[in-house]
Amino acid sequence: MENGNSVSGDKPMVMVTNDDGINAPGLRAIVRALVSTNLFHVLVFAPDSERSAASHCVSWQRVVTVKKVDVPGATAFAVSGTPADSTSLGISKKIFPSVPNLVVSGINLGCNCGYDIVYSGTVGGAREAFFHGIPSVAVSYDCYNMVGRKLDVDDFTLCAEASIPIITAMMAEIKNKTYPQNCFLNINVPREVANNKGYRLTKQGNCFYKMGWTQVTSEAQEGTTSQTKVMEIKPPENTEVCTEESALSNKEEHLVFKLDTAEPPAVDNDDTDYSSLQAGYISVTPLSALSPAEIDSVAFFKKWLSGVCEHSLIRSELSI
Repeated sequence: MENGNSVSGDKPMVMVTNDDGINAPGLRAIVRALVSTNLFHVLVFAPDSERSAASHCVSWQRVVTVKKVDVPGATAFAVSGTPADSTSLGISKKIFPSVPNLVVSGINLGCNCGYDIVYSGTVGGAREAFFHGIPSVAVSYDCYNMVGRKLDVDDFTLCAEASIPIITAMMAEIKNKTYPQNCFLNINVPREVANNKGYRLTKQGNCFYKMGWTQVTSEAQEGTTSQTKVMEIKPPENTEVCTEESALSNKEEHLVFKLDTAEPPAVDNDDTDYSSLQAGYISVTPLSALSPAEIDSVAFFKKWLSGVCEHSLIRSELSI
């Protein structure tokens, strides 16, 4: 592992990023918790505004600006790009001279479990560090399921405190050079964090929040619906023929839609991330760059591909 900061001598360095923006309460809470341990140098490279659901998007064809900001106890920079951009810049030595020993992405507003990790910018920030051989962990808080209860800053403080034992344990393994290089961690903290049932090692499930679209009367500003009104979708009277001329004539009458969460995921098997989270456990899930296929699926396709090869001039080495 390439690392410009010694773990054995001076304090090790932890870099924090997220997808909710550098001023998000979750990021500020985890920074405060890390600083309060007096065990780490804390560096922050995070988006300058919310970049939720950015996945692993990078700013390939546009410039990214970086501005130093005040975050108590940390050296902090706001980045005009995505979570993956923020991590990539933070570990590049272009701005800060050292490479962090560990990257922490979060704390996210809302859980990141199952298939939803594909959308997650929080997970994307941690994955980018993993790509570069730097240990990383994504931390998310299941706060959106707190029905009938107002979200409080203290909730994020408790969530951060619950994450610190995992982070310090990871750092001990990094110091001993025994931390595994083939994965990064995805932590999800339950909504009743004060009454959590402890840590549970889980696997990624297959749940996800099903999305739906709502047509609105005008474009929402800054991701809000304060200036919008839901309207019923009425299909055009004549939908049989669509020509370039008709499309051009209606270009001013564009339709506007907003993405909504249609329904929450169903709880799957007991040993998965989401089911353990809903049962009150702090879910700890090792992830890799891409989730591996189930063993039975691999076995199926191994047999299937051999059948394809029997009826084709193309041969294949079934080495999976």
